Amino acid sequence: MTLYTRFAAHLNAALDALVAAGDLPAGLERRAVTVEPPRDSSHGDLATNAAMVLAKPAGTNPRALAEKIVAELGKIDEVSAVSVAGPGFINLTLTDATWRDELATIHAEGDRYGRSEMGKGTTVNIEYVSANPTGPMHMGHCRGAVVGDALAALLEFVGHDVIREYYVNDAGGQVDTLARSAHLRYREALGETIAIPEGLYPGEYLKPIGEKLAAEHGVAFVDAPEAEWLALFRREAVAAMLVMVRADLALLGIHHDKFASEAELQAAGKPEAAEAWLRARDLVYDGVLEAPKGEVADDWEPVELPLFRSTKFGDDQDRPIKKSNGAWTYFGADLAYHFQKAESADQLIDIWGADHAGTVKRIVAAVNALTEGKTRFDVKLVQMVRLLRAGEPVKMSKRSGNFVTLADVVEEVGKDVVRFTMLTRKADAQMDFDFAKVVEASKDNPVFYVQYAHARIASLHRRALEAGIEPTATPDLSRLDTEELALVKLAAQFPRIAESAALAREPHRIAFYLYDLAAEFHAAWNVGNERADRRYLIADDAGLTQARLYLAGAIGQIIRSGLGVMGVVAVEEMH
Repeated sequence: MTLYTRFAAHLNAALDALVAAGDLPAGLERRAVTVEPPRDSSHGDLATNAAMVLAKPAGTNPRALAEKIVAELGKIDEVSAVSVAGPGFINLTLTDATWRDELATIHAEGDRYGRSEMGKGTTVNIEYVSANPTGPMHMGHCRGAVVGDALAALLEFVGHDVIREYYVNDAGGQVDTLARSAHLRYREALGETIAIPEGLYPGEYLKPIGEKLAAEHGVAFVDAPEAEWLALFRREAVAAMLVMVRADLALLGIHHDKFASEAELQAAGKPEAAEAWLRARDLVYDGVLEAPKGEVADDWEPVELPLFRSTKFGDDQDRPIKKSNGAWTYFGADLAYHFQKAESADQLIDIWGADHAGTVKRIVAAVNALTEGKTRFDVKLVQMVRLLRAGEPVKMSKRSGNFVTLADVVEEVGKDVVRFTMLTRKADAQMDFDFAKVVEASKDNPVFYVQYAHARIASLHRRALEAGIEPTATPDLSRLDTEELALVKLAAQFPRIAESAALAREPHRIAFYLYDLAAEFHAAWNVGNERADRRYLIADDAGLTQARLYLAGAIGQIIRSGLGVMGVVAVEEMH
């Protein structure tokens, strides 16, 4: 039980006491009642909106109810002061002993502190990256990859079972284009001078595939009709691309549990099964789409198609699941894919690029229909990243085609810098990634600032040992005063931050929190540069130093845990 859940229990007990005394009606809905830090720390340590939420249904005045709640909360030993603010908000100040106990709890729980069982018994399938298997990962894929992977780790941190999934779009026209591009490289490997026409993939990453095919098949397919080699080259090229994709993602520490094939999905008849399921419930019917808005093309004609009733679920029009030639639309195949995912998960999350925003409403409608509203489904949109070098746009890579590879960026600045930076803004906000700024040693660089706080704590412990002061598991925490315990108050928010970030599907909240925690630690450290009595290491006062080492160690533990969720290593030294 965290400090916040413990005080939520205290508050419930206080409300129960008021019900028993006849001061509050029984059976009032309390789900909107919160216990959280006040917006202004000068108001206290905790705040609750209980009186504001319950007064109206209780038929009373918020401030009058607040006074009664305050009287009950004031009986709690851990509370040193409690007051009513404004129209009925309640602020609590806790005793220093409470914060010292919480500091001991952080140490006792170690890397378990902040973890919870909120998601116990719930399996979440999170699909992320899912780039077309037509080339190496580029920086357009990077942000979604990091956001998805960090969100998966965050969900595990709060108790969920998580399936990390990559959807391989290997059934569309893009993989035929890939196969034709590989065929050109195959001919090149056999000595032919080639020119890559518009519409095919020009990247040199296809050369090894062409060389492999040439070694295995010789000249057999040089002049052969496309029908004889297309399927083979498609299969070989996709397999090679997936090896490349896995290797690129591994550079970021990303490993998926499952790679689901669109081609296999269709071969297994999953779209037909989904259509039959929906037709049986009158959610797919045969109808004619409305003519396109605006000027209609001369060759447009109404065609009867199987349509999903997405308007029943909030979409602005019903959507075709098949094309006029009988092939599945992208939506039809995607609908079947989500039907398959829902068979093995209680909740689904998709991490998509912002360019897919227009299709969110229809796929949300489809999942709602296919799961009969029982499966929580979230689509998180991720904006593109603009690459800069000292403020100037980065030139593209010739080897890989018209993009900058993920591998090149990781090689230059490192995995941890890339991962942390991708989480320093909300996923749907625009982001600039400036190669100079992300490695800058300054407070303005969150990656450096958080890593430096952890390295500083590690250095403190080393220097204490050099001074002959051994850390102890049972320091005299009464040596820590109220000013120093302010760090514990922020550290104690980690469990609720983790749970709220998981509920909102927003892993960037962990990065924001770590920056705030690091800033508070650095500020406390810097006070010691001006006042000798506030230094963490005081060679002639082992007891005080041990207490402050204990405090710093707890902050280091929270930073390690938070960085672990983000997939970032907590460094011991800065170079």
